[in-house]
Amino acid sequence: MFALLMAMETANAQETIRYTGKTLVNVDYHHGQLSPAIGVHSYQTLRANRTDASRDSAITWTYNHAPMLAYWNGTFYLNYLSNPVGEHIPPGQTLLQTSKNGKTWTKPVAIFPPYKIPDGTKKEGHPGVAKDLYAVMHQRMGFYVSKSNRLLTLAYFGMVLDAKDDPNDGHGIGRVVREIRKDGTYGPIYFIRHNASWKAPSDYPMYTESEDRGFVEACDELLANKLVTQQWVEEADRNDPVISLKGEYKAFSSYHLPDGRVVGLWKNALTSISRNEGKTWLYNPRRAPGFVNSNAKIWGQKTSDGKYATVYNPSEFRWPLAISVSDDGLDYKNLLLVNGEITSMRYGGNYKSYGPQYVRGISEGDGAPPDGNLWVTYSMNKEDIWVSGIPVPVREKAEKHAADRFAQMPDGKELDEWNIYSPLQAPVSVGEGQNGKSLIIKDADHFDYARVERVIPATKKLDAEFSVTPSQNDTGLLDIEFLDAKGTPGIRLSFDSTGIFRLKAGYRNKTLLEYQKGQRYDVKVQANTETRLYSVVVNGKQVGTGVLFAPLEAVSRIAFRTGETRRFPDADTPTDQMYDLPNAGIQDPEAVFEIDYLITKPF
Repeated sequence: MFALLMAMETANAQETIRYTGKTLVNVDYHHGQLSPAIGVHSYQTLRANRTDASRDSAITWTYNHAPMLAYWNGTFYLNYLSNPVGEHIPPGQTLLQTSKNGKTWTKPVAIFPPYKIPDGTKKEGHPGVAKDLYAVMHQRMGFYVSKSNRLLTLAYFGMVLDAKDDPNDGHGIGRVVREIRKDGTYGPIYFIRHNASWKAPSDYPMYTESEDRGFVEACDELLANKLVTQQWVEEADRNDPVISLKGEYKAFSSYHLPDGRVVGLWKNALTSISRNEGKTWLYNPRRAPGFVNSNAKIWGQKTSDGKYATVYNPSEFRWPLAISVSDDGLDYKNLLLVNGEITSMRYGGNYKSYGPQYVRGISEGDGAPPDGNLWVTYSMNKEDIWVSGIPVPVREKAEKHAADRFAQMPDGKELDEWNIYSPLQAPVSVGEGQNGKSLIIKDADHFDYARVERVIPATKKLDAEFSVTPSQNDTGLLDIEFLDAKGTPGIRLSFDSTGIFRLKAGYRNKTLLEYQKGQRYDVKVQANTETRLYSVVVNGKQVGTGVLFAPLEAVSRIAFRTGETRRFPDADTPTDQMYDLPNAGIQDPEAVFEIDYLITKPF
């Protein structure tokens, strides 16, 4: 009997995901000292700007958060919620962007515009009364592709009567739905589910009133899918029969194991297992052993190579954004960097948190991009919207040294081995430069920068050759850093804004030469991490030597960055930024740097 009980306990213990890797993050660094997943390309899709001359609320509203993603009809679809200044402060709206390639995105359009709450409306459990009040959006689900291949987009109208009220307490208005058609037009807005406490007439009809029977059938199909409606638990009535697992379980995502079981994931890395498509769960969600995750979303999915991945913030803060991979969907063994940047929060507001956060991928059934990559979307500082394409299989180790002469590489493949951080005002691309096809890095962003990085085999004695052609010598900055696997730089060379090419020598900078705009500089660096010495040759002439300003066991990465190192915020930064930065809408003169090649090898 005892042996049977022990066997049952062991079996139950195995029916949960767990992190068994040894890597943990160091939150004193925005990148957490994690090694990057090779080839991740991160692109900003929306950059908020309250001083935008068009006064378009799609741009000037500066609280933007909770993005969702789908891929359908050869197109990425991304929706997110937005408020003018802060979280839970009305009015709210939900906006949509599209992209054919994940890199360039359309201007956002409002698919669910602000909703006026009738004056005099009251809310159970709250003393306030609505007066000139609009709803706020709060949803954990954005898309659904039906079996008949119809794309539905959804949002939820919640109600808050003051800044600390909760829009997802089950006493809001209800969930709305509309169809996105293949020709790019949108169907009418309908309610798919009202909250039981909502008694007022609604601005939109119920979906059952649609004359399009295919649309009605798609909505019925959605309502019958327990894994889909489980995402609604926070906003729905607390006894809503369409929700299987009721309780304070937030931001549900799920994936199937080969035997048909479903792994469920919630905020705080809570998890459970279902054997019947989410109708019931084996146990109430509990913390996944070994996973570190605070009150932020965690995303899980099966990847195109048959493995599994979770993407989340593995700390008590909302940085960095990382990925962990599992062979079987249960045991996660590694932890790699997806996005380790935190740009300045330009606009303060209610409950705005620092960092890349609230990550979502493409749910099962909502499409598969043809590149086979894992695509995720997230907000930065609850202000700007980003996407990242993570190559599959997910790789950490570079097998070969860089031999990247961009003019000689196949179109579209030039940056497969490079990691990219590309804001809208500091874009990274491959294009025609002054010397042919090159890697072009631009920067006009006063608060952010572009960054590209090449992972190479860890090397103690390294020869590196690259070219830089600056288009100016009176503005901008390009730092070239040699880093170890944890992101610690030991060498920094800089083309600065005063026309000086310099190196970092301990506390100080050492001038190597004055550079001219439009001239190509062929740079050779020979570095030895054992002696900590390196030399710099430019256009065939040795211009300087140096000592690593930080000790490195080996060089594992080379990065090019158009801005200075960022260390704000840190773990001791106050949680809420309620102020705007001075001149938050300012833009700098554009600086452009072209890189024709990067070659590395041991010596």
